[in-house]
Amino acid sequence: MQTRSVLELDDIKKIAAAAEAEARNNNWAVTISIVDEGGHLLWLQRLDGAAPVSAHISPAKARTAALGRRESRVYEEVINGGRHSFLSAPTLEGMLEGGVPILKDGHCLGAVGVSGVKSTEDAQIARAGIAAIGL
Repeated sequence: MQTRSVLELDDIKKIAAAAEAEARNNNWAVTISIVDEGGHLLWLQRLDGAAPVSAHISPAKARTAALGRRESRVYEEVINGGRHSFLSAPTLEGMLEGGVPILKDGHCLGAVGVSGVKSTEDAQIARAGIAAIGL
């Protein structure tokens, strides 16, 4: 039997604060979502000025990254590469860059999803959040 780490509320707050700081430092109005390894929403934060739809896209990106255990941009690249049938994959709705898994010791602890600016900037914010817990 294996032992593995899990996200605790303190970790989630650190990730959220660092992601928010990265967004604010760049004057980016975004929504930040954090999910556990099963894609269950643990945190949702819509910054002032973020588009309402970002509150739907952000958790979808996070769920996709957690369930797939890879960045959500991978799915976007597969689809853009011509494999359009991947759009029918069950439970994966956020197949756009901006969802980043939280990985430790080969295990997925959850993911951060961000929506509101360019996809590369969304991912930058998510990575900044994850870095706050040393991962």
